[in-house]
Amino acid sequence: MTQAATKVLTAHVPLPLAEKVDQMAARLERSRGWIVKQALSAWIAQEEERDSPTQEALADGDTGRVIDHQAVQAWADSLGTDQPLPTPC
Repeated sequence: MTQAATKVLTAHVPLPLAEKVDQMAARLERSRGWIVKQALSAWIAQEEERDSPTQEALADGDTGRVIDHQAVQAWADSLGTDQPLPTPC
């Protein structure tokens, strides 16, 4: 089995946070590095998921697939009326 290449990262963290990492490592019988790697992986996955709609919207703009602001405004203004406009697309 081959090992993936790694890189050492250094970060200064507040003592209470470091103590919690150490407590979690002891409780799970894992290394401090394993705990940090799991937390960092989860945070990155969360941020990528949160940023995904923004990146998709930017890509749509790059391809010209956008809806005119005035069309959206007219649609929004019509929502409380007797004849709302169809959703712009």
